[in-house]
Amino acid sequence: MNRLVWKLLRRHISIGQLAGFFLANLFGMMILLLSVQFYRDVLPIFTQGDSFMKKNYVIATKRISTLGSFTGKSNTFSPKDIEEMKEQPFTRNVGVFTPSLFKVSAGLGMQEAGIHLSTEMFFESVPDEYVDVSLDKWHFDQENQVIPIIIPRNYLNLYNFGFAQSRSLPKLSEGLISLIQMDITLRGNGRTERFKGKIAGFSNRLNTILVPQTFMDWANSSFAPGKKARPSRLIVEVKNPTDTAITDYFQQKHYETEGDSLDAGKTTYFLRLITGIVMGVGLFISILSFYILMLSIFLLLQKNTAKLENLLLIGYSPNRVALPYTILTACLNLLVLILAVGGVVWLRSYYTEIIGNLFPQLETGSMLPCWIIGGMLFLMVSLLNIMMIHRKVTSIWKGDKVYA
Repeated sequence: MNRLVWKLLRRHISIGQLAGFFLANLFGMMILLLSVQFYRDVLPIFTQGDSFMKKNYVIATKRISTLGSFTGKSNTFSPKDIEEMKEQPFTRNVGVFTPSLFKVSAGLGMQEAGIHLSTEMFFESVPDEYVDVSLDKWHFDQENQVIPIIIPRNYLNLYNFGFAQSRSLPKLSEGLISLIQMDITLRGNGRTERFKGKIAGFSNRLNTILVPQTFMDWANSSFAPGKKARPSRLIVEVKNPTDTAITDYFQQKHYETEGDSLDAGKTTYFLRLITGIVMGVGLFISILSFYILMLSIFLLLQKNTAKLENLLLIGYSPNRVALPYTILTACLNLLVLILAVGGVVWLRSYYTEIIGNLFPQLETGSMLPCWIIGGMLFLMVSLLNIMMIHRKVTSIWKGDKVYA
């Protein structure tokens, strides 16, 4: 009997209208799912390791003038300066660079390669949340006498492409230099202690030699008791790097920024904005396709009003009359979901190959986010379609009863 009902009701189905819904919904869902999957696949580039796109940071220093150099004017930040920076509307958080108040010397040697380097150096530290490498090895244990150290990546590049190149010395990879231990000597307050230094990572953001904050606090109190570390640099997390208030405030206070941190932050902001716009376009197209489908179903119901009234009058329930339409919409939505996910898989195979060439160490995520979002959209759209179809058929049924 259901087959006969379906044959009766399908005569006025518009293939063109349903094809329009199908293509629009497929296009919209593909854009939306591809945006979600692409974002999840490249998210490690934004949030892990030493990515410059992790957050929007600005490293602030005080401008050093010629007159200030002769008069001995301090270029450090006072507690008042730091509080004023925190109170600015563009600021999300502020961290300070803590300098070492003791003397540091380091030796690095590789007998097999004939390399031995020794130099006076310095340490700085920042709170752990501002460190742009993995924190797995970023802790100091006084009993082990091993200091984890992060150095700027450009230091290694200077050695490989400058010093080593000119002296015909072997070049060092990041993995190799991470295996090398340094001999660190600390002096101050009449004390001399020796430690081992272990390279824990390489930073693109922080142009300094970093040690953990816990080590710096202990070392300053041990080798320079009674002295107070005054930071000469601040690391500022800003809400929106395109905000002109940042530049205006820095010019007013005679502050400077290191490198192109503001430009990198602007790039990050616009990339996130573009990703959001693409996802919004996909969602908007999906919503429009939903209305196209509902319009097609309502027109089909309107054309079949007389037949529906007759079926309802002879005893068919509203649920049974609406069943062919609900099956039609659910099948169309399911087919859209399968084809959309298939299209994402096909396109993903191309961009993951490009990402793999640019970032060999990056591991792309699974397709689970795509299936979850697609499944949620399928359920939501299908339920809305079924509810509205049942509502329309029920309204016809109630109108028949009143008419009778």
